Amino acid sequence: MSNPMPQSLDQRRYAPATERNRTAIGAVLAAHLPTSGTVLEIASGTGQHATFLAPQLAPRHWLPSDPDPTARESIRGWLATAPSETLYEPLALDVTQPRWPTQVSTWQKSLSTVPPLAAIVNINMIHISPWAACNGLFAGAASLLPTDGIVYLYGPFKQQGQHTAPSNEAFDRSLRSQNPAWGVRDLGAVTELARKHGFELVEVIAMPANNLSVIFKAAKS
Repeated sequence: MSNPMPQSLDQRRYAPATERNRTAIGAVLAAHLPTSGTVLEIASGTGQHATFLAPQLAPRHWLPSDPDPTARESIRGWLATAPSETLYEPLALDVTQPRWPTQVSTWQKSLSTVPPLAAIVNINMIHISPWAACNGLFAGAASLLPTDGIVYLYGPFKQQGQHTAPSNEAFDRSLRSQNPAWGVRDLGAVTELARKHGFELVEVIAMPANNLSVIFKAAKS
């Protein structure tokens, strides 16, 4: 009789889309992230991106996070199967709560070997969360990131108020039927919000399945 799987592994969740997009995302991040420092991932979900990208992007360090305890258990499960010297245990961060940047700063101070925060990565969150989450993300990033720090967003976006594909329009309708506060965001509105928090749009990169990689940089004061 085989030994039972450790409980941490049993908690792993699996998102098929992650397997499809992680290589393309990794290539964009390798080209645009600062060459060193800690990357904070907001809304890490299953943890599959974290365990794949952390070793790919070394020597940068990777800090996953998620407000959902079930997601954090999944992240820990994936960490158990693919540990990395540059990958940390997940934090319980909710970007709709004003205290989340303080949580990150406290965590950094508790570990003297952690490189300074250099970038924030957010994959597939802002369309399945209220607009307050996008605002909270940039507000916190403004207080945490240095000049030239990077915020990276990935997901579907409208451009000039229009959906970029029929599949994205259908996806938007589905999201709004589940929660009226959700929905595919207009890139112009996101860019304007980022600007209000001191970030400038650097590049927009077309990705597979009608998604975009959107890169912002903290503007010099």
